[in-house]
Formats: sequence, C-alpha cells, structure tokens
Amino acid sequence: METLAILILVFFTIKHGGAEPNNVYQEVRVGLVVEFGSAEGKILKNSFSLALSDFYRINNGYRTRVSVLARDSRGDPLLSLAAATDLIKKTKVEAIVGAQSLLEAKLLAAVSEKAKVPVVSALAPSSLSLKKYNHFLQLTHDSTSEAKGISRLIHDFNWESIVVIYEEGVDDWREGLQILLEHFQDDGIHIDRTVSFAESREDYTVMNQLRKLIKSSRSAVFVVHMSETLVSRLFRCAEKLGMMEGGYAWILTARTMNKFYHSDHRSMQGVIGFRSYIPESEELTNYTSRLKKLMVGDDDENAKMETKLTSVCAHDIAFILAKSIEKIGRLRESSHLSPSDLLEEIKKSIFKGLSHADIGHKFLSGSGIFEIVNMVGTGERRIGLWSCDHFVGRRNIMASSVNELETIIWPGGSSRIPGHRFLAENGGRKRLRVLVTSNNRFPHLVAVRHDPETGFSTVTGFSIEVFKTCIASFNYELEFIPYDGDNYDKLAFELSTQRDKYDAAVGDISITSNRSLYVDFTSPYTDMGFGALELKKKRESMWTFFDPFDISLWLTSGAFFILTGFVVWLVERAVNPEFQGTWGQQLGMILWFGFSTLVLPHGEKLQKMSSRFLVIVWVFVVLILTSSYSANLTSTKTISRIQISQLVSPEKVEVYRRNILYNFEDNAQALRNGTISYVAAETPYLLVLLGQYPGVFNMIVKESGGNGFGFMFQRGSGLVANVSREIIKLRSSGMLKDKEKRWFQKMDSFTLNPNTDTSENDDASKRLTIQELGGLFIIAGVAHALVLVVHLFHTRGEILRVLWESRLFLKLQSFSCLDK
Repeated sequence: METLAILILVFFTIKHGGAEPNNVYQEVRVGLVVEFGSAEGKILKNSFSLALSDFYRINNGYRTRVSVLARDSRGDPLLSLAAATDLIKKTKVEAIVGAQSLLEAKLLAAVSEKAKVPVVSALAPSSLSLKKYNHFLQLTHDSTSEAKGISRLIHDFNWESIVVIYEEGVDDWREGLQILLEHFQDDGIHIDRTVSFAESREDYTVMNQLRKLIKSSRSAVFVVHMSETLVSRLFRCAEKLGMMEGGYAWILTARTMNKFYHSDHRSMQGVIGFRSYIPESEELTNYTSRLKKLMVGDDDENAKMETKLTSVCAHDIAFILAKSIEKIGRLRESSHLSPSDLLEEIKKSIFKGLSHADIGHKFLSGSGIFEIVNMVGTGERRIGLWSCDHFVGRRNIMASSVNELETIIWPGGSSRIPGHRFLAENGGRKRLRVLVTSNNRFPHLVAVRHDPETGFSTVTGFSIEVFKTCIASFNYELEFIPYDGDNYDKLAFELSTQRDKYDAAVGDISITSNRSLYVDFTSPYTDMGFGALELKKKRESMWTFFDPFDISLWLTSGAFFILTGFVVWLVERAVNPEFQGTWGQQLGMILWFGFSTLVLPHGEKLQKMSSRFLVIVWVFVVLILTSSYSANLTSTKTISRIQISQLVSPEKVEVYRRNILYNFEDNAQALRNGTISYVAAETPYLLVLLGQYPGVFNMIVKESGGNGFGFMFQRGSGLVANVSREIIKLRSSGMLKDKEKRWFQKMDSFTLNPNTDTSENDDASKRLTIQELGGLFIIAGVAHALVLVVHLFHTRGEILRVLWESRLFLKLQSFSCLDK
C-alpha cells in the first residue's frame, strides 16, 4: 500500500507540480520481477520506486515517465521466467529489472536475448556463463578486480598455497567462484584444496570435514565463499577445533561480506574480508534514511539492516534507466522505443550514482573498489581499500603492497602474519589421495582387488607401477581410492569439483580436450593412436583361388559346362562336320566346346539356330559367374581392410569401447569364435591382447589421432610438470618399454582352446553358394531343356520322314517285282 501511495503521489506531483498543465507524458513500461517476501526483494522494490520519485522530482521537465509493473517471483526461477515472458509479450515492457539468483539470471538472460529486451540485475552473482548474453546487464562488484586484490594479499604475505571453501549445491556460489579460481591459477597461486560445505548438513558433519582438512592439508590459509548462515556455522565449528588460533588466516570474498550483517563476531576474531565500497555521503545518508522510514511497517529486520548496498544498486539502476529512456524519447518521435536503442544508450551513458561508480560503459562489471575489513572485538574495522590494482592505506595514498594497510589483528590476537603449516604425520610425508579406475577390464593396465579380511584394496597394473615410479622421488604417501564407474568424463569432473577429497586420478584414462577443461594431464605414458585387431588367419595356400565359390557351386558349374558341350554336340553332330569323326574325337569336342566358352571365342561355326541360342544363354551365365568370382576374391582379400581402416577413427573408438571392450578375455574369446570380426580401440588395449596371446591376433591397421593415457591432477597442481618430466625420463631410458613388456606379455591369465580354429569357417562364410546363384542355373537349365525338346522334335520328324521314305521305297520295289 505504501508503494502504491508513493506512485500515486509521484504521478500527481509530476502532472501538476512544475510542468505545464497541457503537457502529455510519454509512458514507458518497465518490468520488475523480484521475490516480494525476501529482504532483498523488498528493498529493491521500494528503493526502485523511491528513486524514480526522486528522479522525476529533480527532472520534472522530462517528457517520459517510467511506469513500473511489478511481479512476484516467489523465489521460483520458473515463475520468474513466466513473469518476464508475460511482461515482454503482453504488456510490451521496454526493459526488465530482476533476477535474484544465478538460475533466474540465466533464464531471464535467455529470454532477453531472444526478445531483444534489456534485463538489468543488481542481485545475481557474477558468472562467466552470463557473459555471452548481450542484452543482460549486471550492476555488481567487479569480480576480476576482487580476485586481483586477494591474489595481491596472498603474494605480499608470502603464502605459497591456500585452501578454498565454498557452499555446495548452490550454483550461485559454486559458479561465481570460478572467476576467482581461474585468476588464482593464472597468477601462480597453488590451491591445495577446494572444500565444499552444504547448508543442510549438521554441525557434526562440518566438524568431521574440518578435522579431515586439518590432517590432509598443508596450508592454513583459507578463502571462504559462502552464505552468511553457513559462514556462521563454519566459524563456530572451526573455533571448537582450534582453527581460530595463531597460525591460521581466513579471507572472506566480497559476495560473502556484502551479505554479512548480524553474525556472531566472537567466533570470527582475526578474519579479514573484501566488501564492495560505497563512500559515505550526505546524499546517501538521506536516501537510506527515507527508505527505512518508508519500510517502517515492515517487520523484516534483515531488510532494514541490508538497505545500504541493495538500495544503492536499485537507486542507480532506476536513474540510469530513466535517464536513458528520456534521451531515446527525445531522439525518436514515435511512441515506441527500440530495445536495441535503449540497450546502446544504457551502455554508452556515463552516470555517477550513489555508489560513485561509473555506470554505463562499465555497467557489466560494476565497481572495482573494495574496502578491506578486519573482524575485531564485537565489530569490524576498515584496514584499507583496494582500487585500480593498488591498496589505499592509512595515509589515503596509493600503495604497492600491504605495508600501507592498517595493522591486521590475526586469529589468536596476534599482529604477526601467519606462516606455513606442514603435516607432521608420517614423518613429515604429505598424503596424496589418488582415484583409481576399478572396472578391471584390462587388469594388466590397472586392477583393484578388495581383501574382505583386512578391508583394504590392493592396486596393481602397468599404470600403477609407472605412477608409483614417477611419484617416488617426491616423498608422498599414496592413498589409492577406487572409482566405481566407466565414464571417465565424470571422473575428471568429480576430481575437479572435490578437491577436498582427491588430488589425482590414475588408470586407463585417455587424454581428451573435454577432460582437460576440468583437470591437468601429465605427458602420455603409453603409445598414442587407435588401431584394429583381428584373428590371425592361417597362411594362404596355393589353392586359395578356389575360395570364392563353395564346392557345390564348383561342381554345379562344371556339370553345366559339360552339359552345354554335350547338348551342342548332339544338335550339331548330324549337320556340322566339326562335331563328327571318331568317338574319341567327338568326346574331346564335347569337353573342349563346353569349357572353352569360359575364356575363348569360338572358331566353330554352328549350323543350328537352337545351338546358337543355347550358347548365347550360356555365355551370359558364364559372364555372371566370372564377375561374381572376381568380385568375391577381391572383397575377401582387400575391401575388408579398407572398411576397418575407415572405422578406426578418434570419434568412433569411444563407441567401440562402450560396446565391445568388456574385458580382454571376452574380446579374445569373441574374436576367436567369430562373434566379432575385429576390435577397434586405443593402442594400449590392443597391445595387451597382442602381448597376452602372441601369434593369435594381428594388428591390421593403426591410425594416429589419439593422445594416449595420462595421469590426471587438479588444475594448477605443481606435480603435473614434475611427473611429466619423470615420464619422459622413463621413456628415454627405455624403462617404460621394459615395464610394458613385463606387464603386457604375461601368459598366466587365460588360455584359448587350441582345438578351436575358426579361420576356415570365416573363409567359408564369405564363399558364394549354389543358393545365391541358383537363379542362373535355373535359367541355363531351362535353355538346355528347351533346346533338347526342340532337337528331339526335329529328330523325331526326321526319323518319321526317313521311315516314310523307306516305306515308299519298299512299296515301289514290290510293284516293280510284280510288273516283271
């Protein structure tokens, strides 16, 4: 009700106070999508309305007026998306102010990009994923500047490594931390651990995680990035474990400190933090005072305490929007603004708001000035500022180091800078927690075996031996942790996101660009490339030319050759001298003529039309037979090689690994019994098969493109370069090749049945049979039968004619005898 009253009052003042009576204002609609029930939502909503009232009271001659259409998101990103869509499509708003979470920001950014309507957010955290949206604008602190400031502190205090603690399960905190982590890595700061805590966990769970952190981490410098509620619990538990005593250092990020107002400071003595800097001014004091009076009926104490930062952001957004809309309205005569015009005007405007930050061309990054505060006693004290890559200290001058800052009181009440803390356990040896792939598909590469009596797991294999050899000189105690899963992309992601649990990963892990986004790989310790393996066939014999046809097809073809010669001889014998002579000559002609149709043109001139017809049909059949013979002989000896070469490619091998490579024994048996014709995979897998079964399998093709197997480490780990150097030493000295022979050429794991020989079956399956070419012989048979029928018909006619003529001759002889 108070907001509505203010809007009515503002409208009445604008219409009648200071403006001409007949002046008509151009109304421009702007959407406001926030959670009305949250402290930030209440502040943003009330501050936005109050700021517009102040703006038009000062600029009462402006011809445009911003009309605010507020929608309650109720803290649900989907409702926020629905509200924004409705405001854009139905009410035709020219801009939207909102997005309190990262998920809301992503959804509204996608909508704004499609509709070309600017969306402005003051509450969503910074994220690299939002940079791709041109129409999504953020007024927030400059995360890059903050990262530089924290990095400078760490370097100036000579801290070699840090531990990063963040809130688990909330994208706002995890993704917002990415900019900070990347800058640490680029700046050479070693991140010893990244530890996540969930707000839903009980205090005893937080205590257990901190105990593990004390034992495993060699750093006592902690950078904390989490919500206020979880921060309070974290420090209460840390105090109980003695982590708030001398020797420890705690740094809070700006997003944590900006929401930090009423926590118990007694458990946070000595903590320092970065906070967005807003200089005190009479204008700011007056504005926040009026805003608190406006919210006097609100019983939300959090909203009253958090008015400063959120209200300043809302005020500056309201002013820049109103100013940009007025400028565009003056340039355009039409009543409808172009969203693109408004967006460009916002970006190029220069405006110094209550925050004293240059809003406009830096709208996306916001203020890069931070105050550094130190928790002391029941409150906090400013020890300096960070601005423009420099500290501002006690003399209000730029400084190149922390020496110009006020004296910092560290945990334990000392002003002495905390040093390094190293593990004392195990004689000073550092523990390295290593994930190991435990699918045991190829145990010669890596195998994990659990002992139920002791409860411990033993790891063996070529990959494990190489890793142990490379890491031995660095004095680490190795803790191998089995990884249950076959998706190594997930393994890389899990390693990168759970720095508090794991340091490295070892196994049959290929180096890929996708995995390199999350982890760092060492140099490959195996051969690179892909290949295909098949069962080695028996040596080709001198009779291999019989392979294209099945024996039944050979016999049938031979029978038809003889049959053709016989039928032609039978038809031509009576009228063609070429087919006459002694019985031996005629038998030779039958065989000669039948088989000569295979390769030679015929010199014999056929007399009968039926025999010519038969020869034409038979030559057609012979043509098909010879073509089929040639094609099958070529395909069995050549084309299979070409097909396999095409299948062996980097983009297809991953499919084969999932569908074929169950384990090396299954592959060997499947190749032997003919279930599969070949195995396509990375070279190390194939080397295992070749080494385990020498003389049984054959590498038929090998292609470059794979990057080999490598060891995975956390991003920025200094061990990557060291282990890579050790791998190169092993390779150059020949020790790596010796290890391969020792692990890949053992013969004690599996024995194939020597009586099982499927090479003949494989060849037989590729031969042409009488069933496949039976149609040809049916055609030939019909032609032969037809010619025989015609020949018998003509022969019968000739016999009858001869008999008739013989009968007439006898009659004539009898008559001549009677005459005599």
